[in-house]
Amino acid sequence: MSLPAVLGLIAFIAVPFFAAVALSLFNVQVNQIRPAVFVGLDQYIRLFTDPVVSGAFLRSLLNNFVFAIVVIPVQTGLALLLAVLLNRKLRSVRFFRTFFFMPVVFPMALVAVIWRLILDRSSDGLLNSSVSFITGGLVPAQDWLGSSATALGSVILLSIWQGVGFQMVIILAGLQDIPEERYEAARLDRANGWQQFIHVTIPGVRNTLIFVLLLTTIMAFRVYDQAYILIRTGGANENATQTVLYQATNALSADNNLGRASAISVFLFVVVVIITLIQRRMLRQRSED
Repeated sequence: MSLPAVLGLIAFIAVPFFAAVALSLFNVQVNQIRPAVFVGLDQYIRLFTDPVVSGAFLRSLLNNFVFAIVVIPVQTGLALLLAVLLNRKLRSVRFFRTFFFMPVVFPMALVAVIWRLILDRSSDGLLNSSVSFITGGLVPAQDWLGSSATALGSVILLSIWQGVGFQMVIILAGLQDIPEERYEAARLDRANGWQQFIHVTIPGVRNTLIFVLLLTTIMAFRVYDQAYILIRTGGANENATQTVLYQATNALSADNNLGRASAISVFLFVVVVIITLIQRRMLRQRSED
């Protein structure tokens, strides 16, 4: 019964990965008739030593890590909070569940248009108008996407807004599997709401939270659509918002360098796998303790 899954892993993960590894060892130029030249690990070395390549690559790698460090805990925490609130028997609870999940199904192009209006640098932008109203006009209009100080934060905010509903649904499913008898026993022991949350809710969804954290980590490092659309159409600061995947596609589309794009992709894959394995081991050890 596991044969289709194994074949899928081989066809869509193993084969593309090893193909990327092979291509990264060659100097392959797209749309050129010159044959590929074997360069060994030169593509990987240039990512960290070549001044022309390493500057943008290391900047994108730093952006990815900052993005992940902020998004993983904030998005998971918000998803847990929303799931707990929407797990109660409230009037119109289905409406609120749908409302918070809707951004997940929005196309990224639509999301970018919405957030371009919110983050517009003119005084008519929704965020600038709100800040001006709250401060009585003391704070001037800001270029949220163009400024290096706020561009990455804007992408982070957009990503959390769009993705939190997906994690919320997963955690909500875990919450609904917790037997009500556990909460009744806790109330009999005179546990308040916070104590029930710490000693009943969190242990009850621990495995779900581990899965959500691992999933969010993978998604945080493969962020691409938000940065690409905002850079190309929203005037976002490229240095402050570019990611590793953006660098890989840029190496292919702008420089026609398939070998470098493959090297960047392989490097990112290895980094994500290592971080995920370390994170999984640490979380599993905590849950066993």
